Amino acid sequence: MGVTEVRHGFIEANGIRFHYAEQGEGPLVLLLHGFPECWYSWRLQLPALAAAGFHAVAPDLRGYNLSDKPRIGYDVATLVADVEALGHAFGAERAHVVGHDWGGIIAWQLASRRPEFVRSLAVLNAPHPSAFAQYARRSPAQLLKSSYMFFFQLPWLPEWLLSRRRAAAVAAGFRRAAVRHDAFTDADLEVYRDAFLRPGAARCMLDYYRQAVRQGPGALPKTPVVVPALVLWGEGDPVLNPAMNDRLGEWVRNLTYRSIPDCGHWTQQERPDVVNPELVAWLRAHGAYP
Repeated sequence: MGVTEVRHGFIEANGIRFHYAEQGEGPLVLLLHGFPECWYSWRLQLPALAAAGFHAVAPDLRGYNLSDKPRIGYDVATLVADVEALGHAFGAERAHVVGHDWGGIIAWQLASRRPEFVRSLAVLNAPHPSAFAQYARRSPAQLLKSSYMFFFQLPWLPEWLLSRRRAAAVAAGFRRAAVRHDAFTDADLEVYRDAFLRPGAARCMLDYYRQAVRQGPGALPKTPVVVPALVLWGEGDPVLNPAMNDRLGEWVRNLTYRSIPDCGHWTQQERPDVVNPELVAWLRAHGAYP
């Protein structure tokens, strides 16, 4: 299995067109980014996974960056169907799934709803939805940290504020939620600012939050995750308290948990020196060959 340069392309899945970046050959690994990111958040993992013998694919999720931006489809069921359809579009019946932030939330839901598709699961600083709901109910501090989600429910105002001065607030948010501020160069932040400012992108990104709140408890996973699951958690995340993972075993049957010191919310971008070997070892242990 050879290692190639990063390739970019477009692919049809679940009725829309997705942009993706890919590298390597071998078993499929789908890398799902978070808010307000795009495929670029996995730039440091694509070559590492390719060198380890995997076909690493980092799509722009529905509504993000260069992928299509339909008016609808930001509910949990559609987002899960998007990922499964992407895997099938790349010719795989099953895939390893790795997700960060919103991508991790989708990955949790996918593993619960479509376990036959997920060969293994790795989640980076993304709470299991049920664990988060339970923890937030008894943690006023976490509710306060998550209050931005309620602000995002307002029409048009969040889009306007976040887009001002070429999405300056978006760029500032990356460094504010990081322990390692030098993880992001000005050029890196320009990629995210450009992605956020693409026509229609801001509304789509925020619709993930709007649909999550509107769906409420009815969207929480109904069955426990039974596929092997690795959680990598940056200890210094200012938005998500790691204590929400203390009872994660109630919803995840086969759990491996790793806490990463000197790391904020942007796990794979702040600590690729830890994340990359952890992911490679995990994927090799759970099916390096089809």
